[in-house]
Amino acid sequence: MPSFGNGLSMRRGLTFATGLVECLCFAGAVFGWASLVFVLKTEGYFSDLCVNTTGVNGTQVLDCSGQDEQFSLVFTIASFMNNFLTLPSGFLFDRFGTTVARLCGICLYSTGTLMVAFSTSALSNLLFPALTLLAVGGILFLITNMQVGNLFGSHRSTIITLYNGAFDSSSALFFIIKLLHEVGVSLRSAFLFLTACSIIHVLRTFFLMPRKFIPYPLPDHYTYGITCGKSTTLNSKVAENGDTQMETEDVHTPLDKDAPAKQEKSFRECLLSRFFVLHLLWLSVMQLRHYLFIGTLNSMLQGLTAGEPSLVSKYINAFAISQLCGVLCAPWNGLILDRHKGKPRAPGESEQEADLRATVLSLFLTVLQCVLFSVCATIPYLPLQYLTFILQVLNRSFLFGGNAAFISVAFPSRHFGKLYGLVMALSAVFTILQYPCVSLVKGPLGGDPLYVNVALTLLSLLAFIHPLSVYLHCRGLASLRAESQADPASSQ
Repeated sequence: MPSFGNGLSMRRGLTFATGLVECLCFAGAVFGWASLVFVLKTEGYFSDLCVNTTGVNGTQVLDCSGQDEQFSLVFTIASFMNNFLTLPSGFLFDRFGTTVARLCGICLYSTGTLMVAFSTSALSNLLFPALTLLAVGGILFLITNMQVGNLFGSHRSTIITLYNGAFDSSSALFFIIKLLHEVGVSLRSAFLFLTACSIIHVLRTFFLMPRKFIPYPLPDHYTYGITCGKSTTLNSKVAENGDTQMETEDVHTPLDKDAPAKQEKSFRECLLSRFFVLHLLWLSVMQLRHYLFIGTLNSMLQGLTAGEPSLVSKYINAFAISQLCGVLCAPWNGLILDRHKGKPRAPGESEQEADLRATVLSLFLTVLQCVLFSVCATIPYLPLQYLTFILQVLNRSFLFGGNAAFISVAFPSRHFGKLYGLVMALSAVFTILQYPCVSLVKGPLGGDPLYVNVALTLLSLLAFIHPLSVYLHCRGLASLRAESQADPASSQ
């Protein structure tokens, strides 16, 4: 038995470590787009859109605004598909299990890397499907890895939050490709290597991941992987039949399972609730700000540095390095959300109400960070962008972790997957606005993003409505509890 237990511990440790590497090195690579754009410009992608124009002094100036707009469009479509296809990706995972979902993700991701590898300046349009496939394949990696937290009981939330942070930090992959390109490694060689890494993903799928799901709570002596025999089949059936709770994307355990059963809201009621609508607004406006910033960072730095390539490269490198800190920032929001755990609750207050009250500070700080980040990005002062990068990665970590945490707390756990996928899909529709924003800057505004940045900063202020609404709701519940406790006392 001790050797059996040691074998299980080793396998679980390997599953966790390889899952972290997978999320850190592959899953969210598409968000390192700014670094890859620098390489693609060097290789001449979309260079046919650059035209000679007459400058202020009558000199010929190369205008590449059309090229920048096309690069922004590639990222707009990829980021939209990353969010919008979270919903069908979640349904694919729920319906067919881990192995099928991961194999689909690996095929999509590998096809995307091959497309980039064999693209050229003459085949620049291959970037459109390639980046989309990388985004969708990456989100399937994340979704299937979330359940690994179920293997570690009391550390479940920490591990899932860490994986989310690793997903954010994986945007540094394109930065590494940029550095390798500067020392002579071709773009094709780098992406062919990424394609070859698919062998590792496949081996991990069969040997270190379950065929269906990892249940939560975890049964005694639960095993998984290709060598586990009947035990895997049994446990898979348990998970499929719903005898154990399985939440693949949940960042925080939503409700106390020992609490008395009460009437849960239907999916329709959740969808039409004030919380869902305001949460969608909260996520959408801040996500739009982030995506527009990432998609236009290269052209913004071109303007602030007067097109000096070495300076642009320096700031792109600084931005990419800052993205590595996402894996360190992500757990901070979890500490804020869990700060009340283990402390006595107010008389009559349920665990769900206490969890909901704890989200107010997290929601508020996330909006505050976004406003500060947006203000810094608006000010056309180059050295200030270092602070912008720090605020951006901190806010992005809070945003996506807080999104999943709030949904798990505010709504019944059985609707989590559907609501999480739906809010990501609907917010993706909102992020399409980034392309007309780019077109407005490149066209009527003559390349000056100041007015668009100011408008987005003001738009971000709308997100404060959500934490205010949750705060007022919690205060109303507290008032009702106080009144109910006062009535018996007055009757005596």
